[in-house]
Amino acid sequence: MKATYPPLHLALMAALAGSGNTAVAASEAPVLDEVVVSGSRAATKLNDTPQAIGVVKEEALKRDKPKTMGEVINRIPGVYWNDLGNEQHSMGIRQPISTNAVYQYLEDGIPIRPLGVFNHNSLNEMNLAGTDSVEVVKGPASSLYGSNAVGGAVNFLTAAPSPTPTASVGVRHDDTAGFTRYDTSASNTWGPLGLRFSHYSSRRTRDNWQEYSNGSKDSFSLRGDYALSVSSQLRATLVHTDLDSAMTGSLFENDYRANPGKSLNTFTYRKDKTTRANLAWEGETTHNGLTTVTLFSRRNDHGQIPSYTIGSCVGSTCKGTINNNHVDSLGLDVKHQQEFDWLASRLIAGVYIDRSDNPYVSDNLNITRDPVSGRYVSYTLSSATDPKGVRDFQADIDNVAAFAQWELSPLARTRVVAGGRIDTIRYDYHNKLSPAGSVNFGAPDEARSFSHFSPKIGATYALSKDASVYSNISEGFTPPEVLQLYGKTGIPNLKPSTYDNYELGLRMAFLNGALKLDSALYRLDGRDTLVNYTVSPGNTEYRNAGSTRSQGLELGLTYDAGAVDARFGTTIASHRFRRYQVSGTLDYSGKDMPQAPRDITTAELGYKPMAGARIALELVHQGEYWMDNANTVRYPGHTLLNLRGRYQFAKGWEAWLQARNLADRRYADSASSSYSGVGAYSPNTQNQYTPGAPRSVMIGLAYTYGAP
Repeated sequence: MKATYPPLHLALMAALAGSGNTAVAASEAPVLDEVVVSGSRAATKLNDTPQAIGVVKEEALKRDKPKTMGEVINRIPGVYWNDLGNEQHSMGIRQPISTNAVYQYLEDGIPIRPLGVFNHNSLNEMNLAGTDSVEVVKGPASSLYGSNAVGGAVNFLTAAPSPTPTASVGVRHDDTAGFTRYDTSASNTWGPLGLRFSHYSSRRTRDNWQEYSNGSKDSFSLRGDYALSVSSQLRATLVHTDLDSAMTGSLFENDYRANPGKSLNTFTYRKDKTTRANLAWEGETTHNGLTTVTLFSRRNDHGQIPSYTIGSCVGSTCKGTINNNHVDSLGLDVKHQQEFDWLASRLIAGVYIDRSDNPYVSDNLNITRDPVSGRYVSYTLSSATDPKGVRDFQADIDNVAAFAQWELSPLARTRVVAGGRIDTIRYDYHNKLSPAGSVNFGAPDEARSFSHFSPKIGATYALSKDASVYSNISEGFTPPEVLQLYGKTGIPNLKPSTYDNYELGLRMAFLNGALKLDSALYRLDGRDTLVNYTVSPGNTEYRNAGSTRSQGLELGLTYDAGAVDARFGTTIASHRFRRYQVSGTLDYSGKDMPQAPRDITTAELGYKPMAGARIALELVHQGEYWMDNANTVRYPGHTLLNLRGRYQFAKGWEAWLQARNLADRRYADSASSSYSGVGAYSPNTQNQYTPGAPRSVMIGLAYTYGAP
């Protein structure tokens, strides 16, 4: 007996699939029948989901052997994972590429981090080797997933145990990058019990194209499924990751042009240890009703000397920081799905409770810079001579939410979805330092609460079995982060930022489903967005003083006709400050937002000359964008070519090759400028680039026992 979802779950899904298009003739078998879970927190036909959702399936993950998370999700139109080295990253989904807390990262529908302590590098906490598929909900999803799900929600679905014994081992190596990775897995089902183990270890040595870029990661996942009966099951997952990475950082203009492999940093680092454990019970609690109860825990330890805080240099002395941000969480997620005959309707409702402890310590650094090379060579703690830079506090974070979504078919070929979620948030802050007569020891103890209701309404209409349109209006929100409130002595009076989304989409299939189109037009308006306002030189504070507008077109095409397959995805977007004044004299209202490419395109053409073999050429294009708020410094964009191939040369054996940046182009993964638009422009002190990798080739070999 396979210990995955029980038969009841599949029966409910079949009933839903049959009832969602009541006016489509039975003889018209639907072509757009892909099933997703992230748009409704329940298995739902994509054709009945009034929101843009991109999916990367297990087949593509196994076939393409991605090295980075970006190689997975960047093939989805409108999604851009930005590589900052050693699995460090920023993100751009219906937003400029940034480190802002406007995304929700999920594992089996549960956030991998609590609200208030967003980390733009959170996806380095995932074990891609234990992932079955990835779904990206584009645009606000706060009505289901709460805070930060503004630009989108990225949901990683863990791989279930296999029904028969399987095991695999693999190795890959890239000499140019100094990168080696080892993968192992094992899985089987014994009666009602199924188990899966998935692991990988990667190492990047100092001997590669880039100075001071070594790093390591060890990650494993355990999943167990136990069928209690034909109508209920238990599912347990345990995921652990350990990342220890040098932080190369960025380069100034001259070094980027002349020596992109150089590193100014010699001691900066990021060390992340993460453990997540989930225990879920799922079963039939009412007729045609399915309840899921999930207990979850998290433990995150995040220590760093971040390269991006080094600055304020005077001669050979600069400033920086060292910090540790820790999270311990315990939570409960309860969800019920109920099917009704009336108008083929469905109700999905539940509650979410998350309690997290967040101790944080930091100190300022005095950093010595070599005057000739510009490298940062050593540091001392500022607290040794000046205790004002020390922070040591505890923030207890409570998030309680209730959500509901009603789906029904009031008219022929039509599916309407309406829902919302109410979140209550409480921060209980305690400063562990004593004032000792100083007003700069940090913020005083306090507790404060926020609450927000996030609505959504949308509808789909089936034009035929091969085409459907959809529209939705939804809202997302982001509460102030813990460090935005308590990182300094004064506590700013902040409220959540809100984002209103308007979306219209079209899905079509041609050539009996071989060619599929998925497109969306959207507008996302942000209100009360945070501005780091300069009150006086050296004195800044956060204010809810900004408003933004992001709008664009997302277009995706996929084609699969046996020997030839292809995909094309592009987004054409505009991101502007509607209101954005950062000081009494600097006002960027009406300007384009920085690091917001006008277009991002990926395309791939694959050819399968024989069974078990495939070769594919990929194009990755990033359009130009402004590097500064004043819209005076521009990054010209870049276009890269990649090649991948695989060959199953014997039963269970597979070899593959991946060549990146075939033309050996110089490009930047990230480009920014601190130029304000006023005064002298100095490219070599104001412009910073994260250089992209030169041409490299990775080769790999794997053996799978139990392969078909």
